[in-house]
Amino acid sequence: MSEALLAAEGGGGGRGAPAPRRGGGRAGGGGPRPRPASGARQFWRRLRTQRAALVAAAVVALLVLVALAAPLLTAVEGQDPTTYHPSLVDSARGGVPIGSLGGASGDHWFGVEPQTGRDLFARLVYGARVSLGVALAATVVQVAIGITLGVAAALGKRWVDQLLSRFTDIIVAMPLMIMSLALLAIVPSSFPRPVLVALVIGLIGWGNIARIVRAQTLTLKELDHVSAARLSGWGTWSIARRELLPGIAAPVITYAALLVPTNITVEAALSFLGVGVKPPTPSWGQMLTAADVWYQAAPQYLLLPAGALFVTVLALTVLGDGVRTALDPRAASRLRIGTGRRRESKAAEGGAA
Repeated sequence: MSEALLAAEGGGGGRGAPAPRRGGGRAGGGGPRPRPASGARQFWRRLRTQRAALVAAAVVALLVLVALAAPLLTAVEGQDPTTYHPSLVDSARGGVPIGSLGGASGDHWFGVEPQTGRDLFARLVYGARVSLGVALAATVVQVAIGITLGVAAALGKRWVDQLLSRFTDIIVAMPLMIMSLALLAIVPSSFPRPVLVALVIGLIGWGNIARIVRAQTLTLKELDHVSAARLSGWGTWSIARRELLPGIAAPVITYAALLVPTNITVEAALSFLGVGVKPPTPSWGQMLTAADVWYQAAPQYLLLPAGALFVTVLALTVLGDGVRTALDPRAASRLRIGTGRRRESKAAEGGAA
């Protein structure tokens, strides 16, 4: 009797017996539980499921590599973007490149520019430097101003919030192209033009980021961990830096990824209108400005910068959308739910057949 009682207490799940482990751990039930994946691993896992975003990321990486290696690539070709080659254009026909495909040869891979004879490949790869550099610099300025004013409006007093919010509304209501044209027209030409274009785009286009940051900060500051930090005596900016900025990182990164292609388009449009990057500095928008006269005689002079601009904007837009989906768990869960429903419907159709 006592042996039965002891067996029941020791192995029959009495109070003193440890609860059985669920799942397939090691033999004996002593295996450590798997650690949850970090935020970066979850982001990468979600991004890998999107093939379009991965292809876009590869295209963007290639474009950045071409822009960074522009001096090396032009040195391999043996050309530069500013040297004139008047012997390669037909002055009797108004400066049309001599030869087929716009004068393409072993020395000039994509041909030469009409009238001037400058190497088209060199101007194209150096133009990638200007377009990507201006767009990224403008995005950094927009994000910095938007985060600063958005957080200040959400954490400041009521009159500070009202003042900054109305100022943000004014900035958002301003037409970007018209204001950029006005500012770029009055600045002296001695100022470095790519830097000026990046500053103008950044100083005018931060309004929407400030709105997003303010709304997100107003939501986060009501959470328990932020209230606990406030009760512990933390200062306003310590709370913002330690508790709020990590929470607004995902929407800011998402919007910034979608801002880069927009800024590339704006820079190209400003250069196309003649107030952006000035010659002899190459720019895709500047090349398109001169190409409207030569698109029949030298079509590659129009097609190459237009194609590069189209591919860059498309790749950055697809990549930005993929980053948004990977950072937003709700969007990722909707994708999984949609995929599951499609699989269930296919299985049902197969069973019915």
